[in-house]
Amino acid sequence: MSPVEHLDVLIVGAGISGIGAGRYLRTELPGRSFAILEARAASGGTWDLFRYPGIRSDSDLHTFGYEFKPWRDQESIASADRILAYLRETATENGLDAHIRYHHKVVAAAWSSAEARWSVEVERGDTGERTRLTAAWLFCAGGYYRYDEGFTPRFEGRDRFAGRIVHPQQWPEDLDCAGKRVLVIGSGATAVTLVPALARTAAHVTMLQRTPSYVMPVAKRDPVANLLRRWLGEERGYRATRRKNIAQQRAVWRFCQRFPKAARRLIRWVNTKQLPAGYPVDEHFNPPYGPWDQRLCAVPDGDLFKAIRRGDASVVTDRIATFTERGVLLASGAELAADVIVTATGLNVQALAGLALTVDGTPVRLPETVAYKGMMLSGVPNFAFAIGYTNSSWTLKIGLLCEHFCRLLAHMDATGTTVCRPEVGDPDMPTRPFLDFAAGYVQRVVDQLPRQGDRMPWLTSMDYHSDVKLLRNGRVDDPALRFSLAAAEVPA
Repeated sequence: MSPVEHLDVLIVGAGISGIGAGRYLRTELPGRSFAILEARAASGGTWDLFRYPGIRSDSDLHTFGYEFKPWRDQESIASADRILAYLRETATENGLDAHIRYHHKVVAAAWSSAEARWSVEVERGDTGERTRLTAAWLFCAGGYYRYDEGFTPRFEGRDRFAGRIVHPQQWPEDLDCAGKRVLVIGSGATAVTLVPALARTAAHVTMLQRTPSYVMPVAKRDPVANLLRRWLGEERGYRATRRKNIAQQRAVWRFCQRFPKAARRLIRWVNTKQLPAGYPVDEHFNPPYGPWDQRLCAVPDGDLFKAIRRGDASVVTDRIATFTERGVLLASGAELAADVIVTATGLNVQALAGLALTVDGTPVRLPETVAYKGMMLSGVPNFAFAIGYTNSSWTLKIGLLCEHFCRLLAHMDATGTTVCRPEVGDPDMPTRPFLDFAAGYVQRVVDQLPRQGDRMPWLTSMDYHSDVKLLRNGRVDDPALRFSLAAAEVPA
């Protein structure tokens, strides 16, 4: 029987977070052995999975990109193919290709305090074979939603519709919407991306929404960024642009939080300027919640508004009573005819890539854990995860988390310890959901996620500057961490 392979760090997921984690390990701790396990057949995560028309970033790539690798494209709001090329180039440049193992789905992981290691069960997607390996640390970089299926609510009469129904997460390669009437159900980032992309060739595209979202035009090209790059060069220009955009994102979010009424009026004014004269802005672009209570939708160069002005696209705000043979019947009594219906109705959140964790034989129940610094779980040793910002570019936090993770491992090397376990000192500390966000995809599963506390280090920060102090400049030997040796290593 062949021996079980042992690694210092096992990274789950070869998307933007997993590639980032691998790079930081290679750079900061070059002596560590590690592997990146990817359940799918390709790297890139979201940017390889989604194939729907128009798929692109809704954050600028100077902050969505890695701090260590400049974004060199003229357009800062980029299409998926360019983001994917950037990620794969990063992996190759940093020698990560040989560390990525495809068709490797991590099913379960069991921690042994006696051995101070995780025993990890892996399913080979290409063969169905199950194997096992061990690791001193487990780093979950799989994001927070399910890759195998998106969310679609139950629609009455769905089977009656004579046309085609698709979800953006499973976009068929053979679907051609040219010359067809397309109905896109939804009002989030995916819907506002799809509508103008489909409107280029479709007979007409209708965006049917139950509740409006905040939508703002953003420039595809950042002229200041391109000017700074010419003046300062690639590296310094990228750093300067990154600082500018971080400050800009923070200012917008704080303004919306502190002055929601003024922010609402400003967004409405911008929308009015973008839409045809007399357009019912308050009916279709005036959400009942405050700005940034949910993620604000960005549309590059105002493409959604341009499609509406041309008459290629329209917005309907109503509820679906039932699907019909021809389309959907609305609660108002109106019927929307369609040849293709796209259910851009959101994601299914899945914590920790669906991993089943146990610690010394006891299952880890996520709602009973509290997140430490937004990257570890109380009572779970040698385990870290990567969740980015909901109110800013995802990767800003990922970079800080990876830096802190490497510093933590270096500290353990220096102190000769092998186990690190976060422990809540105050059992009466109030807690609230880990993702304190009003979006429907979060609220549907909020009771299945970890919790966060009301104070540091148990408070999950969504502010980059606070996290720079905590994760980049703060100490790693926090009183809330219990460092020790494996039980087998403790002298009698």
